[in-house]
Amino acid sequence: MDKKLPRRDFLFVGFAGGLGLTLADFFRIQSAQADQKYYESKEGTAKSMIFIYLPGGIAHQESFDPKPYAPLEYRGPMGSVATALPGVRFSEHLKQTAKIADKITVCRSMSHGEAAHERGTHNMFTGYRPSPAIQYPSMGTVVAHEFGSRNNLPPYVCIPNQPNTFAGTGYLSSSYAPFSLGADPASRSFTVRDLKLPGGVDEVRFTRRRRLLDAVNAHFASKEKSDALRAVDSFYDRAYAMISSPKAREAFNIAAEPNKLRDEYGRHAAGQRMLLARRLVEAGVRFVTLTYGSWDMHNNIAPGIRRQMPAFDQAFAALIRDLDRRGLLDSTLVAVASEFGRTPKINGNAGRDHWPRVFSVVLAGGGIKRGFIYGSSNATASEPEDDPLSVPDWATTIYHCLGIVADKELMAPGNRPIEIVKDGKVRKELLA
Repeated sequence: MDKKLPRRDFLFVGFAGGLGLTLADFFRIQSAQADQKYYESKEGTAKSMIFIYLPGGIAHQESFDPKPYAPLEYRGPMGSVATALPGVRFSEHLKQTAKIADKITVCRSMSHGEAAHERGTHNMFTGYRPSPAIQYPSMGTVVAHEFGSRNNLPPYVCIPNQPNTFAGTGYLSSSYAPFSLGADPASRSFTVRDLKLPGGVDEVRFTRRRRLLDAVNAHFASKEKSDALRAVDSFYDRAYAMISSPKAREAFNIAAEPNKLRDEYGRHAAGQRMLLARRLVEAGVRFVTLTYGSWDMHNNIAPGIRRQMPAFDQAFAALIRDLDRRGLLDSTLVAVASEFGRTPKINGNAGRDHWPRVFSVVLAGGGIKRGFIYGSSNATASEPEDDPLSVPDWATTIYHCLGIVADKELMAPGNRPIEIVKDGKVRKELLA
């Protein structure tokens, strides 16, 4: 940051001194203004983000980092397939994703120290280790806070619902909470709650009710100031904007997608959730979090993977292809993550247990390299071999792509400044 003081500013200091402003005061103002300008969030290479979360801890050995030459007790029961990248192999149940490996980046050296589900989940949603003193905001909430809404759409949406408390607002105002669909888009009767006017209420009556509500809100706001009131007011404003905007309502209408495309994604939870996510970011939603499956496979990992992985494989490959066809991949950051990986050895129940020391995450689009493998695990997938990737570095790189300076300080209760991410750095090797 360049803070050199021009000659005219020195002249201003001399003038301001007569008004009681000291040179030290002036430099403090200059510094604060420079910092504010420096930390202003601006849209980066990624205009939107889709965060695909696989809860439970997906096994890296049975997904993006198979070890075909390791002993059987490490290798596990799954085979592997060649990908579009020479010498790189994925799980045998990621056949479609293997074909689009030249469009994504796989990080095989993700590492942290939290082996409990809740603590690992907190890491991956916030970029912070859990603290008993404060609840940190999720990445989606930070994006909503920094950029606000676009095209009358909520800035942060969860499909089908907010998956856990760590996907919420933390110490930030609840007005930045995600909009949850309340239903699964894979359902034949899928509708988004609260997007239609109640029966018997036309546009005129709707507008009249809004005016009455505004009057009531103004009365209470004059009597009491609180986050709860501001949040409710914000929710009403966003809800009215969506209900009154045909384009905003249409963004959630997955039935408008061609049958052929819906079939390409797959008529299952993974497929329809990812298709709706693409539809939402295309319409203007800034951050979409979606969840799929349950990957906590302590027992019988082989049938568990066979049951859940093919649908993910079909949907994820379709999402990347679809975004690329539409010219949206370069402006949409896609991340696939879980709270941790699984143990190097198959256990006595034919499964794998919790293992945060090394696991895999995927990034694509939005300023990320295409066709790249970042880092590696060792021969038994038990430790990072090269270029360990920390949670703060992963989160900082994501924020960088979104145009957010990760060490910007936000204000927690008690006027306590807290960095969006602490001690993280942008991993430039991941950037296109």
